[in-house]
Amino acid sequence: MKTVAGDIPTLKQSELPLKLLNRGKVRDIYAVGEDKLLIVVTDRLSAFDVILPDPIPCKGKVLNQISKFWFDYFASVTEHHLITDEVSKMNLPGGMASSHGAQLEGRSMLVKRAKPLPVECVVRGYITGSGWKDYLATGKVCGHTLPKGLKQCGRLPEPLFTPSTKAEVGHDENIDFDYVVRAVGKDVAEKIRSLTITLYKKGAEYAETKGIVIADTKFEFGILDGKVVLIDEVLTPDSSRFWPRDGYEEGHDQPSFDKQIVRNYLETTGWGKKPPAPALPADVIEKTSRAYQDAY
Repeated sequence: MKTVAGDIPTLKQSELPLKLLNRGKVRDIYAVGEDKLLIVVTDRLSAFDVILPDPIPCKGKVLNQISKFWFDYFASVTEHHLITDEVSKMNLPGGMASSHGAQLEGRSMLVKRAKPLPVECVVRGYITGSGWKDYLATGKVCGHTLPKGLKQCGRLPEPLFTPSTKAEVGHDENIDFDYVVRAVGKDVAEKIRSLTITLYKKGAEYAETKGIVIADTKFEFGILDGKVVLIDEVLTPDSSRFWPRDGYEEGHDQPSFDKQIVRNYLETTGWGKKPPAPALPADVIEKTSRAYQDAY
């Protein structure tokens, strides 16, 4: 993996001579021919589903290179869409490797163009967040009945597959396995459920050796040449809850390697959680950037 020091400002839409297919909260996706995509991971940060006005230095490179690590690590378990993250090997048109290489290096991936499945494959290994609230109210998490007496942020007996919709706007909604079957078919539904649990267990086990507890995460899959492949981002602080293993104890919220620092600040501002979002103080930006780099 490459250094994230000395980050370069985020690309503007007009700066790449490629067709922009999608501009998400963090990622810009461009067409490279008919069968490949260029994914550029920006330093944008969203909170409460609103993109904030201030970028977080190094964030895009951190997310991109953590995903690159996991694509390589999981290659023996599942096929994925990554071709390369080295700009010099992307064969981009119009001399882009020279004209835009400094901006793209470390924060971009050339990938095979798969058809994304219309579900988020969420897996929970610990009971926290909305799952904890559901458990207190119903004794269940997304329809899964759990043992009595669990504590906040406690480890679950087994990881739970708790899929959700992919909302174009607003929040994703929890769905049951029958919904997944109707959306993608029984064989694919069973395949992605199995892969989600397997990848989470393998990734969480490795992360433990690096001092990180992965409490929960989401994976995305697509169909390429008739096969299920892993796509998008993988086990990053944006798609997962990363907790420091040192000091972890159940019974209360845990500190995390992600944008919780920003959420906590915004909760003190009186902001109504609708655009436009307020500017962030320099110290909040710096602390958030450092949290992402610490995870890296």
